[in-house]
Amino acid sequence: MDYTLNCNGRLLDLHTPQVMGILNVTPDSFYADSRKQSEQEIAERTQQILLEGGTMIDVGGCSTRPGATCASESEEMERLRFALGVVRKETSDAVISVDTFRPDVARMAVEEYGVDIINDVSEGADGKMFRMVARLGVPYILMSVQPTIQEMLLHFAREVDELRSYGQKDIILDPGFGFGKTMEQNYEVMNHLERLDMIHLPVLVGVSRKSMIYKLLGGSPLEALNGTTVLNTVALQKGAAILRVHDVRAAVECVRIVTATWSQRR
Repeated sequence: MDYTLNCNGRLLDLHTPQVMGILNVTPDSFYADSRKQSEQEIAERTQQILLEGGTMIDVGGCSTRPGATCASESEEMERLRFALGVVRKETSDAVISVDTFRPDVARMAVEEYGVDIINDVSEGADGKMFRMVARLGVPYILMSVQPTIQEMLLHFAREVDELRSYGQKDIILDPGFGFGKTMEQNYEVMNHLERLDMIHLPVLVGVSRKSMIYKLLGGSPLEALNGTTVLNTVALQKGAAILRVHDVRAAVECVRIVTATWSQRR
């Protein structure tokens, strides 16, 4: 299905899947190479994402990996203000997403830095985030911690209805690989990913270097690029519209190859 997102007045066409590069300004994200702390590191990572073909940058100021110590709200805001200031100086073209589960952090990012998308891992929690993003008028990535596609579909349907009741327009579904699921459940969700098309919304897939790969194959996040590319290929074939990744060039090449096979079918 073809989708567009209204990102602060700019229409982002998802007819061709897009690649979202990860930029973490945390000291403890699970993949060490994704951690960027200094102004130079943030600037270099921003340029790397763009030069390698990414069109979206997802900035995170609070690690959500299992066992991580959660930064305070003020600390998360401080990190994001620093990072977003640098990112905005480096690019005016890329779509900027902020990875947060806190409504006031989302408000700050949109109102102070013109962030285009809010990426939330909390499933809206108590509804405060739902109301906030609807008020802000930006696209919203809704993640699921549900362990099966059937439960995911039921929860997504209810949550989308709630978001619509607040006036939210653009919604992106994230099946939440690595959140609330065993390794086996992660693969089962991937196996049935195309069923999310029933909700008629774009799907984001974030499997980059996650434990579902290296726990199956052995090693660590450092050795998980090949497995990431395999799963990104499967996700694209099953309808993913956005890939959220650490390794942008590999994902962009994956999109180019998969979409080339689509053109040969026509």
